[in-house]
Amino acid sequence: MTRRSLFLSLPLLAQEKVDKATVDRWMKELSNWGRWGKDDQMGTVNLITAAKRKQAVALVREGVSVSLSRDTEKEKAEDNQRPFTQEMNNTGLNPAGGQFSVDTYSVLYHGVAHTHMDSLCHMFFEGKMYNGFSQEEVGAEGAKKLAINAFKSGILTRGILLDFPVLKGVPYLEPGTAIYPSDLDAWEKRAGVRVGAGDVVFVRTGRWARRAVEGPWNVGLRSAGLHASCAAWLRKRDVAMVGSDAGTDVMPSRVEGVRQPMHQLLLVAMGTPLFDNCDLEAVSAAAVSRKRWEFMLSAAPISVKGGTGSPLNPIATF
Repeated sequence: MTRRSLFLSLPLLAQEKVDKATVDRWMKELSNWGRWGKDDQMGTVNLITAAKRKQAVALVREGVSVSLSRDTEKEKAEDNQRPFTQEMNNTGLNPAGGQFSVDTYSVLYHGVAHTHMDSLCHMFFEGKMYNGFSQEEVGAEGAKKLAINAFKSGILTRGILLDFPVLKGVPYLEPGTAIYPSDLDAWEKRAGVRVGAGDVVFVRTGRWARRAVEGPWNVGLRSAGLHASCAAWLRKRDVAMVGSDAGTDVMPSRVEGVRQPMHQLLLVAMGTPLFDNCDLEAVSAAAVSRKRWEFMLSAAPISVKGGTGSPLNPIATF
C-alpha cells in the first residue's frame, strides 16, 4: 500500500483538526498531478467519461429542469462590491437598424456575488498551478495553461445535492459553521445516495435563504462551508467538481495561515474545478419534494481563450 492510499484509508474524524503543516502535506498526498499525463488541462473532469454521461442522462425521469444560478445582482451590497452591470446601447426608443435592442454586460465574476466556475488556473501555490504548471503561464493576455476554454464542451454528469440545513433541521447554517467529513457521511446515510467517481457535488449551506431573512453580510469573511478535512473525503470519492452556494471553504477557515485551504487543495493539488455562489434554494425544494437528491447536471462555461473562469448557469434535470 502506498503512502497516499494509506492516508486515504485513515478514519476521517481523526483529520478534522488541521494546521498549515497538515495542508502543506496534503498538497502532495492528495495530488492528482500527472494522473492524466503531464500536459493535462482538465483535472478531475477527466473522470466524467462517456459511460458517466450516459448514467447521468438515465437519471432524467420527469424532464423537469431547475436552475442552480443566482439571478444577476446589479445593486451594490456588503456581499457584492462589484455589481453586474448592464448598459443599454439600443432600446425601443432608439433601436439599432430601426429594429433591434442591444446591451453590453460587464461583470467581475470571481468573488462571492455571482454564480461562476473557477478554472484550474485561478489559484497558485508556491508558484505553481495544478499539474505543476508555473503561475507565470498566466499573463496579460490570459492563461496559456489550464484556462476555462479547456471545458468548452461543457459539463454533463450526475449531480448530487448535499443539503446540510435539511440534515440539521434548520432553514440555513449560520456563517462560520464548518461542515466536516462526518457530516458528509451523515448526509449520504440520510439521503440514501453515495457519492462516486465523476460526480459533481453541490454543498447547500442555505446562504441565500439566510440573506433573504437577515440581509447581506460579508460572505468573504464569514460563511458556512467545507472544513479542510473534507478534502481527503472528496479525493477518495474521486468527485469531478465541487459546487456550493458560497465559496466552498468555511470562513474563517479554522486553519491558521491558510485562508482558503479547500480552494487550494481542490484547484491546485487535486485539479478539481469549482462552481461558486450557486443558488441552491430551488433545487433543494425540488429535491425535498421528490425525496431524491441526484439529478442530471449540465453546465456550459463561456469559451474564453485564456480565461480564469466563467459566469454560467448550471442546470439540474430530474
